[in-house]
Amino acid sequence: MIERRTIGWFSCGAASAVATKLEAAIPVYCETGVEHADNKRFLLDCERWFGRRVFRIRSDEYADTWDVWERRRYIAGINGAPCTVEMKVSPRLLFQRPTDVHVFGYTADAADVERATRFRETYPELEIRTPLIDRGLTKEAAIAMVDRAGIEVPAMYRLGFTNNNCIPCPKATSPNYWARMRQHFPVEFDRMSRLARELDVRLCRIDGERRFIDEIPEGWPTGDPIQPACDFLCAIAEADLRH
Repeated sequence: MIERRTIGWFSCGAASAVATKLEAAIPVYCETGVEHADNKRFLLDCERWFGRRVFRIRSDEYADTWDVWERRRYIAGINGAPCTVEMKVSPRLLFQRPTDVHVFGYTADAADVERATRFRETYPELEIRTPLIDRGLTKEAAIAMVDRAGIEVPAMYRLGFTNNNCIPCPKATSPNYWARMRQHFPVEFDRMSRLARELDVRLCRIDGERRFIDEIPEGWPTGDPIQPACDFLCAIAEADLRH
């Protein structure tokens, strides 16, 4: 008989960490080759919190996201971002089994609820659990729960980014995101600026118009970092963590 596994798709973000912990799932991490170095520390801290090791999987074909963009000559557009498919979806499809239960860290924030709905519609054959949505937990709540577990949140949150994504993430269209990327990761920003110009890709929107990221004015606001926030729903969820 094939073992029925509950897989927690752990992204080294606070939300996926809490979701994995709540479901006591087998944590699996898709490496993209462009993560912040602090992710290694956060992953080890989470392994101790989960009480089990995190499985690491990655693409057999591409070294990192830059390799995907440069070889495919495509960064992002109406067809999405090929890095997501090559560095996350393809390794996941090779790892998963038809009997698996899939746990994702979608939060109760409206945008995430919509994303989770679309994901279920795209993959109707999968049994998907979204424990944070089920419990009404937002991203701020997830960050607070990680902090209250005694784990320092990933560096990308501390730098003011709303997600612990790749450096950089081409699916981001906010000039605030790219201004913050330019501030903290100028080498990666300049590399993406050059590649975007070469491939004629306007990654951000300013006043509703697609623009090259090197057109973002100096001094553009970067937005405020997420502040941890925990209410009674956190307390209920934390009681579940102790069971």
